[in-house]
Amino acid sequence: MTMTEPARTDVPLTGAQILENAKALAPVLRERAAEIEANRSLPADVVQLLRDAGVFRIGFSRDWGGPEMTSMEQTEVIEALSYGDASVGWCAKLGSDIGLHANFLDQDEARRMFTSIDMHSAGVLPVTGHAERVPGGYRLTGRWGFGSGSTHADWVASGAMVFENGEPYASPDGSNPHESRLFMVPQEQIRSLDNWYTLGLCGSGSADYTITDVFVPENHTLTFDNPKVPNGPLVQPDVIQRSMCGVPLGTARAALDYVRGLTIERVDMLKGSPWRMSGVAWKDNEHIQITLAECEADYSTTRAGVYRALERQWEVTADGTGTLDDLTPDERVAPALTGWQAFQMAKRVVLRLCDLLGTAAIRSGDPMNRWLRDSVTMAMHPTARDRVTQTVGAHLVGAKPSMRFMLGIVDKPQTPKPKSEADADA
Repeated sequence: MTMTEPARTDVPLTGAQILENAKALAPVLRERAAEIEANRSLPADVVQLLRDAGVFRIGFSRDWGGPEMTSMEQTEVIEALSYGDASVGWCAKLGSDIGLHANFLDQDEARRMFTSIDMHSAGVLPVTGHAERVPGGYRLTGRWGFGSGSTHADWVASGAMVFENGEPYASPDGSNPHESRLFMVPQEQIRSLDNWYTLGLCGSGSADYTITDVFVPENHTLTFDNPKVPNGPLVQPDVIQRSMCGVPLGTARAALDYVRGLTIERVDMLKGSPWRMSGVAWKDNEHIQITLAECEADYSTTRAGVYRALERQWEVTADGTGTLDDLTPDERVAPALTGWQAFQMAKRVVLRLCDLLGTAAIRSGDPMNRWLRDSVTMAMHPTARDRVTQTVGAHLVGAKPSMRFMLGIVDKPQTPKPKSEADADA
């Protein structure tokens, strides 16, 4: 296993300090963005920078010695890193999920697994693997696509359907006719495939990986409807989804700031001649002014919606008694819907800004080129697709959502009602 060193005492423990470190890393990551992209995964020293900044511990509770950051604070950290480089923000979000996974594992075993809160995870939630029940656990086999960060993670979490004697295994409580789980496997037990050649997020190392007949103990598996710690905001079934929207928010903000800076400096060419400058400043161009203002409005309203949705969810669950079921239908769908909107906004804003820059944006060394490719690529993620809006719309009108996990909806086992009082007594 790619074990990290024990937690360092000089790594910040407070959320505020980790956020400041993430912001300080952003210009460093921006300088190294081309290198990260060419490497097609995060270089080892960049991973160490994230570890030293405390990024991977943002999901750990105080009981673990972590900062116990809110969903809003975690999203801010991912946003700050993505301002520097989207691939880094993407991997940091998935890597820091390890602290959230810990809440759904047997606590004694989790502490044996995660020997440092600076370890980090990767993995794929879709249940594309095959897990055969055997004494004490499972034999896991499968291939998973888009394993972002799996080449340098400590633990890899992979979704799989459960079978017994080759037949679909039904949950004993009756909640699922064919059970699925998430399986935690040490990174050394996966095989990464060299197939991550893509349009954007090139540095995220999101290659496919395979696992072949690996034994996974029962207590190294989890489901997000069965927390192993007291109820609270960070043990709700949707918790793993929340901070992902920090990546498009950070990317859009980076592009906006870049173009605003250029606008202050640039002047127009003389109309009718591509070789002579007119001396008219971009900042005095009405079209540019309107475009920038409209992009800022799109960004600002989207970001405000994201954080308000997370805050409301946190308010309802913070005291340990509330759950997502206590939210109104509109409140229930808000994090998924505003998260979807963040991805769409980033793609839309970056494309409009590229239109302003014209041919300057098409050069491979220009950051706008990378932000455009990154924003288009991240908008292909399941959290940004039409199935999210179908799920939201269906929930609002009482129909069947296609991605119930996006809303933290858990099917409760149904207890058959007795036919009569005599049956009940029996």
